[in-house]
Amino acid sequence: MPKKKIKVLFFIYFLGSGGAGRTFLNILNNIDRNRFEPILVTCNYEGNYESYLNQDIKFVKLPTKRLRSAIIPLAKLIRNEHPQVVFSTIPNYNVIAIVARLLSFTKARNVVREAAFLGQNKKENLKLKLYGLFYRFSKRVVALSNGVKQNLMDKYDVNPNKIDVIYNPVELDHIRGSTGIEQIPEEYKRIYQGDAQVIVTAGRLVREKDHPTLLKAFKKVVETKKAKLVILGEGPLQDELENLASQLGISENVYFAGFQTNPYAFLQQSDLFTLTSKNEGFGHVIVEALAVGTPVVTTNCKPGAEEILENGHYGTITPVGDERQLADAIIEALSKSQDDRDTIIQKGLSRANEFDAQEIVKQYEQVFEKTLK
Repeated sequence: MPKKKIKVLFFIYFLGSGGAGRTFLNILNNIDRNRFEPILVTCNYEGNYESYLNQDIKFVKLPTKRLRSAIIPLAKLIRNEHPQVVFSTIPNYNVIAIVARLLSFTKARNVVREAAFLGQNKKENLKLKLYGLFYRFSKRVVALSNGVKQNLMDKYDVNPNKIDVIYNPVELDHIRGSTGIEQIPEEYKRIYQGDAQVIVTAGRLVREKDHPTLLKAFKKVVETKKAKLVILGEGPLQDELENLASQLGISENVYFAGFQTNPYAFLQQSDLFTLTSKNEGFGHVIVEALAVGTPVVTTNCKPGAEEILENGHYGTITPVGDERQLADAIIEALSKSQDDRDTIIQKGLSRANEFDAQEIVKQYEQVFEKTLK
């Protein structure tokens, strides 16, 4: 008699353009269907990644767009679907998933994932303590990195014995098959024509990503190098950043390309990837850049950059918010000989292989199985 599959309900606000949505997509598409039955549940939104979800995965949208209003319908769905595990990510969503599971009065168990390195002031730290109280009702807590695990222990008061560290899964085969210049939209192909070197960054246009430091550093770069900067991502600060580029006199060299369903072609066709975040729980896009053979210069956005690049072994790390050192590092990276560049690329490719989705998802499978013991 075949062993009964473990039914896992995945809950997220929407399968959107951020790292959490991409991680869920990678886990869902790669989880072993012989042992697990995944169900994806979101609020009533259209997410950018929905079209990439494998067709054999049951997908349910709750009849609400408000997160708090999702508790009761989610509880009913848990009661009707009888999942053994309810898996969620991001603190607010985790709380909703935990409360819904409790109100379902079933034997399902919560597994929550924490991806961000949160806690900057007393008010925020107090909020994290509250999240920690809810996390006590979760069977396991997945931390995105060792730095996030330490933060969960220090600021959420989570028992270290219930924390598992699992890095983000990256679909290397898909990424490496999506990198040709022909896969870049027609209006942006001209960026890669000519002899100017191209720097690319990717991320939401929000304060935490600190794009102003990148723009100020780039101004110093173009004083000595023929270069272009491509900014992938969308967000509330776009007008502000475009105005800053204009004030710095670099608008003609800066391209705001918005959200791209295929950022990998931009990454691979560029000469350098740079990230200027203030902090990153992991830094998924750093791995993606390494995976397509693009050298990396990043700020020390703890804890992600340190762990992925092993303190600078696989890429260059500069202090957060330091435009001068960032500019110097970019100029140095763009000035390397082809032999040195090839060495850096090969090291990066090797490092990226360690985050392959098929291997990382096995670790999630082990956590789901461990949750039921």
